[in-house]
Amino acid sequence: MLIADIARTSADVAATAGRKAKVASLAECLRAAEPGEAAVVVAYLSGELPQRQIGVGYAALRDVPPPAPESSLTVLAVDAAFTEIGAVSGAGSVARRRELLAALFGRATRPEQDFLIRLLAGELRQGALDGVMAEAIAAAAEVPAAEVRRAVMLRGSLGPVATAALADGVAGLRRFALEVGRPIKPMLAASAPDLDAAFGKLKAEAAVEWKLDGIRAQIHVAGGEVRVFTRTLDEITARLPEVVAAVRELPVRDAVFDGELIALRPDGRPHPFQVTSARTATRTAKTTGTVPLAVFLFDVLHLDGRDLLDAPGAERGAALAEVVPEGLRMPRVVTADPARAKEVFDEAVARGHEGVVVKSLDTPYTAGRRGAGWIKVKPRHTLDLVVLAVEWGHGRRRGLLSNLHLGARDPETGGFVMLGKTFKGLTDELLAWQTAKLRELAVREDDWTVHVRPELVVEIAFDGVQRSPRYPGGIALRFARVLRYRPDKSAAEADTIDTVRAVAPVMD
Repeated sequence: MLIADIARTSADVAATAGRKAKVASLAECLRAAEPGEAAVVVAYLSGELPQRQIGVGYAALRDVPPPAPESSLTVLAVDAAFTEIGAVSGAGSVARRRELLAALFGRATRPEQDFLIRLLAGELRQGALDGVMAEAIAAAAEVPAAEVRRAVMLRGSLGPVATAALADGVAGLRRFALEVGRPIKPMLAASAPDLDAAFGKLKAEAAVEWKLDGIRAQIHVAGGEVRVFTRTLDEITARLPEVVAAVRELPVRDAVFDGELIALRPDGRPHPFQVTSARTATRTAKTTGTVPLAVFLFDVLHLDGRDLLDAPGAERGAALAEVVPEGLRMPRVVTADPARAKEVFDEAVARGHEGVVVKSLDTPYTAGRRGAGWIKVKPRHTLDLVVLAVEWGHGRRRGLLSNLHLGARDPETGGFVMLGKTFKGLTDELLAWQTAKLRELAVREDDWTVHVRPELVVEIAFDGVQRSPRYPGGIALRFARVLRYRPDKSAAEADTIDTVRAVAPVMD
């Protein structure tokens, strides 16, 4: 397949507003891919590189050679070139990468060059996020979308799933299974404005658990070896020896746990999130002078040879209680009484935590989606949004990137809906950090605004939602302010425009 085919499909998808039309265009392109190309095609149409990072920044894309007169550049040739560029290191690496990049771009036509620039810059905002692409894979392979979503959950990546689906259909997808030692996509929680609304959605007895302001962790145990993964499926085992030691004491041979890690003060109240985040960001196992992380496990997905993904929440909860002592479990009460749930909520908040998660006792572990099985309730309105652009500050903030453009995910199009701007809540430390970070993500800029790859997630507090003709979604946040950045979350895990409307009523 030629890169020209990918570029044409990308343009078609970007110009299409409806989700079904996007899926149809993507599926048509995938049907034309050879088996060995499918994984790369899916990655490129999702706006990603299989190599993740190849050391090419915005500056290297400013000057490209004249375009080729005809299309001849194949998908696999581009993939091989990116792999070669990413492998360059040492003295003279910058010049060598530019040389290889120029050679590649010299073989591309103008539309292909434009596509590759936007791909490398992370600016392919055509609306082909994971959910849309999973549907496209299902349509191209003529298999149920649920089979694709489950395979993606278990494999953690769209590319291999597309290859299996297109080659062997449902049989190929069902070869993906939970493997101890390979992380899977985590189950996510929807939001509700209060406990009555949460119980109204579930309409049954439910588990009410504390919601901590920590780091989500998936912990695998295999024959005594413990491995710890983040919600983005990155391994951080070597950084957390105290977590490994605590889990190694459990009476299990093989297991996969889901839980939260958090730094606590001596009185049991949480340290600021930055203290917890710093521990997982440190790439060394040395903990001298650092705050240890406490372990709170709240789910078990595999236990001594038995997969529990499809078991109802009540059964998984019972299995967890059998092997994990109370001190390592998330505080939890099972009740159908909102008043009792309110007591759990009040206790969690009084101890400095975020609120609670109300969990269905019947729902299986459905990873990677914000379904109705888990519903989080917080004492204030907060959202995890994506930074789309940022404006230069003035006055005492001159020279710093200050005013953030905030976007929510649109589940229909796979793109982002801007909800307003904010510069409130930013400390001097955060201003300096976000200036450096957002310059790294820059794809274009003018005298006032820097447009960035939609990758950085920020937690925003706000007082309400109001109608606004200024923004495409027709609504805007009232009194939005920054609480913290969430480097542990990907843009695909940000809140949706539907969640915004559900969490707070729209005011005129």
